[in-house]
Amino acid sequence: MSISDAIAEAGAKPAGKRPYFLDQQVERVLAITMAIAQELAVTRQRADTLERILKAKGLLADGEIDSFYPDAAAQAERGLANQEYIARILRILQQENEAANLTGDIASEEVGDELSAG
Repeated sequence: MSISDAIAEAGAKPAGKRPYFLDQQVERVLAITMAIAQELAVTRQRADTLERILKAKGLLADGEIDSFYPDAAAQAERGLANQEYIARILRILQQENEAANLTGDIASEEVGDELSAG
């Protein structure tokens, strides 16, 4: 998978306009914050699992992770992973950009307003 494919997939937009329940700027910051929180929670769980498995098998000594330095290939992989991560947490901005370029896309609250007025 190429970098551009991975970033595009990470920011895939659901159909329809996004409804807003709070101020749009507040929701944008909240969406980014929650994406970061979700990513961090999953990362911590996975790291904890790996450390426990490795220690239980006697393959990891205390402090070994803290002293690890990645080689060039690992650094490149981490760079790609960081770019994908940033794309996921800033997905809301990408989706808003894409939505601004769409015409005729109706938000769910607009449908509700139209139905209640009729």
